[in-house]
Parts: sequence; structure tokens; C-alpha cells
Amino acid sequence: MNTPKRYLVTSALPYANGLKHIGHLAGAYIPADIYVRYLRSQKREVVFVCGSDEHGTAIPIQAKKEDTTPRAIIDKYHQALKEDFETLSISFDIYHRTSEPLHHETAAAFFTKLYNDRALITKESEQYFDEAANTFLADRFIKGTCPHCHSDRAYGDQCESCGRTLSPDELVNPLSTLSGNIPLKKKTTHWYLPLDQHESFLRKWILDDHGQDWRSTVVGQCKSWIDGGLLPRAVTRDLEWGVQVPSSIPGSAGKVLYVWFDAPIGYISATKQWALDQGKDWKPYWQDKDTKLVHFIGKDNIVFHCIIFPIMLRLHGYILPDQVPANEFLNLEGDKMSTSRNWKLDMRDYIQDFVQPENGGAQCVDMLRYYLTQIAPETKDSEFTWKGFQEAVNSELVAIFGNFVNRTWVLMHKLCNGKVPPLDASLFNNQDQVLIEEIQQTPARVSTLLEQYKFRDALYEVIDLARKGNQYMQKKEPWILAKQLESNPAIQKEIDNCLHLCLQLTANLAILINPFLPNTAATLLHMMKVVDRMLVWENAGKINLLNKGYPLRAPQLLFRKIEDTEVATQMEKLRKGIMSTTPVTPPQTESANTPSKKAEIQFDDFAKLELKTGRILAAEKVEKADKLLKLHVDLGTETRIIVSGIAQYFDPAAIVGKQVTVVTNLAPRKMKGIESNGMILMATDAAGKLHFLQTDDTVEPGSLIS
Repeated sequence: MNTPKRYLVTSALPYANGLKHIGHLAGAYIPADIYVRYLRSQKREVVFVCGSDEHGTAIPIQAKKEDTTPRAIIDKYHQALKEDFETLSISFDIYHRTSEPLHHETAAAFFTKLYNDRALITKESEQYFDEAANTFLADRFIKGTCPHCHSDRAYGDQCESCGRTLSPDELVNPLSTLSGNIPLKKKTTHWYLPLDQHESFLRKWILDDHGQDWRSTVVGQCKSWIDGGLLPRAVTRDLEWGVQVPSSIPGSAGKVLYVWFDAPIGYISATKQWALDQGKDWKPYWQDKDTKLVHFIGKDNIVFHCIIFPIMLRLHGYILPDQVPANEFLNLEGDKMSTSRNWKLDMRDYIQDFVQPENGGAQCVDMLRYYLTQIAPETKDSEFTWKGFQEAVNSELVAIFGNFVNRTWVLMHKLCNGKVPPLDASLFNNQDQVLIEEIQQTPARVSTLLEQYKFRDALYEVIDLARKGNQYMQKKEPWILAKQLESNPAIQKEIDNCLHLCLQLTANLAILINPFLPNTAATLLHMMKVVDRMLVWENAGKINLLNKGYPLRAPQLLFRKIEDTEVATQMEKLRKGIMSTTPVTPPQTESANTPSKKAEIQFDDFAKLELKTGRILAAEKVEKADKLLKLHVDLGTETRIIVSGIAQYFDPAAIVGKQVTVVTNLAPRKMKGIESNGMILMATDAAGKLHFLQTDDTVEPGSLIS
């Protein structure tokens, strides 16, 4: 693989309409930051850009809620987001904003070129218009009665009660939220990007060129979009807030660029501003084929970054993204994070509860970064739990990584006068050689995984090296050897060898952990009395990073434990938050033979399900659970453990080899201490007997069902 001349790394622009939660952090910001810090340690030229997305209807809506102006909203939340990212050690080279004049100029020029090149089409349609306010209404500014649940808390895009996706035309008794009047239908004309004209390019570029090196979840979603039939998409709308369509273009009055169109251009304007600040040329980063462009996003942004924005870039002769390592969603305590339901953990809330100096400060930043990386939703939705956070911190960071470093420093000060002891290679035994090989080989494994965007696995390798250091020290037992010094002074050489290698391992841990936990790496540098340049990746794997006789500082505890009381406090905050926003509804019972009364869903709701064929490889009963079977299910590219409540209906041995239908994108759930990753679909007949849902013909495990 040829190393690119330069890298341009982007993280999704967050809306400046409120604080962001840890799901956003895990999806688009921590993985990008890990990757960028790794590239910097490799001395590669990299620019990391992001910024606030400050246009679209979400901004004036929030302004109305807070009884202020859109400008006041974006100023408030831009600053808050910038501060939160800085506090959590996200190392953007620039955090820009789409309200800046430079962005408006860049986005308007982008539109103008497409217009002049006849790459856009125009279409006339009827949209709701408020005569009193003299404005066309964005979907969110139309309120009415939901046609499904009959709630009066329905808007032109979604019902707040049942959660259904809606269109304004579906609302019963629609009203304008601006004036309270009944809106009228009025014709309007907009410009559209004809996505359908670029299908052949997308099929080749995504499915052929990147079908193997992009994540299957990304390719699969793109293929679904393309196969479903691409349609022209509006690039303008009738709105006051946003980037104005240039007045030189006929029919531009009162029209702004659609936020989905101008937001990704924010990456370009941010690069321009960074280049101006640094006295550099921005063009190579977007126009030179030797630049590698990588977008870090959540799965809800795949269509914009893999289909729409690449078309825009191609029409401008710009480079296309080399990678789009989109993450799935992060759930919270068994449920989807939701701002409207107050079921969330905002970055700001974590900062206030844990990152204050009295509560742990920077070490608690790294503790969150560690856990979010460990559970990163790289290929499927994952779940943040406070108990899981506590376990990860206490059992891994404290008991493995922190314990190894602390033991090494304490023993070095006690048995080696606080200085790096000498090394006598003539006394090496097999344990020493094995440890040296692990130190030398781990960097390559970590590097390979980071280059493949497998951040969870890469982090595991680093922690595993610390684990092997603990095991080595436990076998060597220098504290036991020290008891023999009086009778056998020569034993000091064995003690020195052990602690010398442990110190060299710690220096390697500082280099390897730096992309993931930069504050921890900084603390280790302080303890070792060395400068930042030791953290360059080329030093990883060396066992001569600390010189013999060099005095080291006293040990510092790298991590603190998370107490049970803290977990209880956070769970209580979640409970109070959801109770404050969720109406109490009486429980309903339904017999097995009662016809289904579940709410009607839209196609988009069904499309969220990922259904695949699987084959049961093994089945066993779960201890102390009469209803549960633990199933090992072959899904073609992976084998999953799925816990299913079918033990009363099937003999485990009899269902091995059965073809089944699996919901594969269901959030993991623990049952009787076993993490279940999926759900087997069953049918219940009139007699209450269960039947596996199967295809007529046997198909390969992992085949998509649509």
C-alpha cells in the first residue's frame, strides 16, 4: 500500500441547536481523533476538520423554544460544543462554523458552478404557505393531528407521541406554528440534484471499487439506496435562515441552500480557513489525488457522505472519500438515546459529574474515551451501561493498566533507588525473551488494526500488553527476590532486569496508548521525565527508550475507581429524566389469540430492520433459566450468540442445523449474564406452538431478507 502524501480527516458537523450526547462522541469524534493522533505519531501530514452546522430549520425552531434569535442560538451552542470537544481531548486542527462568511461564499460558489454547468434541474411543487407570516413553511413549522395515533403533538416531519415519520400532507387539521392559522397550498419552484443520473458512477465507485475495503454496513446501506431507485433531491428551500442562493440567479429570491447541501461543504470552507490561518494552500487537500480523504460519521449520515456529497465533489473535479468508516448507533441502558425523551448522557453532563478536578479531571476524560472505544458500535449497535463503564474502568484500566504501571514505579523506587536499573542480557531467560518479543511485535498489530479502522481491537492489543506485563512481573516476583539480597547480593541483577524491562514496557505503553488516551500518555511522560517526541510511533517496540541510571519521578495513580454510589446516582438521574418527559399510560393486556392491534408503521420504519438468514450451529439450555436457550448462529461472515426464550418448545439437539431468520441490528441485551446479539423470528399458531420462520429454499447463511 502506497502511503498518501497527505490526509484530510473530517468528523460530522454537529447541529448547533443543543448539547450533544455520548452517542455522537462514540460515533464520529473519538474514532476520528484516535486515527488522527495515530497519523500524527507516524509523522504523516494530516488536517483534522470539523465545525458547527448552523443552518436548517432546527436552528430557528430552537430559537423559538428559547425565545431568542437564531444567531443567539448558534453563538451559544457553537461555543458550548467547542468547549466540550476540547475538554474531552478531541484534537481538531480547526473547529469552524457554517455561519462564517467564508462558508457562505464557498457554498454559494458550489451551487453556482452546478447551476452554470446545468448539473441541476428545476421542479415545481405545492407547499404549505402561511399568509399571515408571508412565508413558506418548513415541515417542522406545521402542526396538526397524527393520522395514526390521533395525538395533537404531530408535526410535518414526525409525530412526537408515536414517533412516526410524517409528511405535511398526512396531518389532520394542519396549522402554522408561526401564526396559528390554517396554511394554504402555494406553488413554488426549486432546484434539484438529479441523483438518478449518477447511478452508474455510484455503482462502480461504491460497489466495485470499495465493495471490499469499506465496512459491509456502509456498502449495504448504499446498495439498498441505489437498488431502491435514486430520485432527484431538492438543494434549495424557501427559508430565511441559511446560505442565500446568489441573487444573480433568476428566481433566487427568498431561497436558501438546503442544509444537507451546504453542511458537507463546511468541510471545504473549514479547510480553507485553516489554510488561511497557517499560510498554506487549501486546494491540494481537495483536488490532489495524493490526498486521502476520510469521513467519520454515524450511520444516519451515510447517504449524504457516500452518495450525495461524492456526486457534488465529482461534478467539481474534487477528490472522493477513500474511506467512510461510519459507526452504528450507541444505545443507553437498553434503550435508544433520545433528547426529546431525556434518555441520554450529554457530553456536558459527564464533564460536570466526572471531569471536574475534584472528581478526577483529565483521567476521567480518558476513562470515558476508553469505554466508548471498547464498546464502539463499529459494525452493529452497541450499548453504554453505567455498570459496564464501572467494570471497564475498575477491572481493566485500574486493575490491569494502572496496576502494572504503579507496581513498576513503586518497586523501582524501593528496590532501584528511583532510577532506571541496568540490564544484563546474559541473564535473560525464556520469560524475558517472551516479554521482549511482545513489546517488539505489539506495535505492528496495533498499527495494522488502526489502518483498518478497527479501533476496538487495536485498543485491546494495548491493554493486553499491559496484562502481559502484569503476568511477567507476577512470575518474576522481584519483591520476593529482594528478601534474598542480604544472603545473595547478586540477586539484584535479576531484580534490575525485571524492573528495567517493565519500565521499557511502560514507555511503550505510553506511545501505544497515546492515540486512545492522550492524557494518560501525558502523565506517563511526566513520570518518566521525557518530552513529547518520545511518543512518535517509530519508537514503539524499542527496549532502550529509558536510559540506565535516569532518575524517574514518583508514581501517580493513572485512574481512580468508579464507586457503586456513582453508578446509582447516574441511574437515578436517568430515571428522573425519563419520568419528567414520559406520560404514564395504563398497562394493557392482550391474549395470544387477539388480533394484532399494534400501531401501523411506515415503510421507512420496516426498512430499519436488518433481516438475515442464519443456521443454528449449537444450542444449549441456560442454567437457572427454564425458558432460555443459548444459540450459536452462523450468519455467513460471523457467528453470533443469541439467547432465545424457546427452551420449553424445542429440544436443543433437535434444532441444530435449522435455518432461521434473524433480526441482526437489534441492540445487544444481557440475559442471565449472557449477551444476546440478535433475535430469532418465530411464528405462533392457533394452538400456541412455535415455528421457525424459514425461506422456501435453503439459502446461504447471512443472506439479506428484504
